[in-house]
Amino acid sequence: MKARKRITLLDVARAAGVSKTTVSDALSGRGRLPAATRERVAAVARELGYVANRSARNLRGGRTGAIGLYFPDRTIGLQYYMDLAIGAAEEALAHDVALTLIPAIHDPADPPPLYVDGVVVSDPMLGDPMLRALAERRITVVTCERDLTPGAQHAGRVESDHGAGIRSLLDHLADRAERIALLCPGEETAFGLDIRTAYRAWCAEHGREALVYDVPFVCAPEDVGRAVAEALRSPGGVDAIISVPDGGATSAVQAAFQQGRHVPDDLLVASYVDSPSLQSLITPITAIDIAPREMGRRAVRLLADILSGKAEPGTVEVLPITLRVRASTSPARHRGLDRDLAPS
Repeated sequence: MKARKRITLLDVARAAGVSKTTVSDALSGRGRLPAATRERVAAVARELGYVANRSARNLRGGRTGAIGLYFPDRTIGLQYYMDLAIGAAEEALAHDVALTLIPAIHDPADPPPLYVDGVVVSDPMLGDPMLRALAERRITVVTCERDLTPGAQHAGRVESDHGAGIRSLLDHLADRAERIALLCPGEETAFGLDIRTAYRAWCAEHGREALVYDVPFVCAPEDVGRAVAEALRSPGGVDAIISVPDGGATSAVQAAFQQGRHVPDDLLVASYVDSPSLQSLITPITAIDIAPREMGRRAVRLLADILSGKAEPGTVEVLPITLRVRASTSPARHRGLDRDLAPS
């Protein structure tokens, strides 16, 4: 079967009775053409089935036509980052750009080549050599959450109000729990820093003891198990646990059961990061929905708009998040109540 001839700009120009330059300007939005001319050229292009040659367009504009997506090391299998990547891929497709997943750097002296026009960095982590490599190459960067690196300046940012998020969880637990433990990563990311800071402030305001137990940003079940055992055996014990890392809440429930505690009968458990797995458990777990898919979409959209000049560098967007109340922390009459946490 004979291959169908590719329709070119010249074909459109001949059919529309205009020059090739006029067709190019009309379809790209450049030049000072009458609206009627632009509409007629666009109609002819659609009728002929013309599809722009992205490679040629990018070459003329000095672009690669690709953007990168970078996650902290060892996070690629976590549900949050999988959902964020899906949202980023959907938005990249809508903007007709390729999305490249960038691996972590393990040798700071030998960073990989990066053939991209810009990069979305999720949860920038203090000391990550990739951040330095991107800065040295002057690659346009949009971050998901703040970069705590001193002096860091990026083209844009999408973030969530994690202070409001953890306060909403604490307010929800306060009537049923006096001693609320927080299993939280360190302060090497804005995510961990903001949650810890807001938790301590809330405890001080409400006359509660701050009970913070360190767990890694990417934690294994045994990391959570040790923290839960330490919390339950501490003087005074605890009657509620908030597990911050993605996937940690399920391990917290299992570890509590091994210590003879049952959720929610004599221990409340909540997760700061929601996922479908938390909803399908025998006792569904209360969580904060921090909207990873929408985070990916917004970050890629902002990066594309900055690269095209539609958005100003330095733009910051705040993503709404929602408290999902489920059986692990609430009497039956309160289950299924969601509360949106509007950006401050």
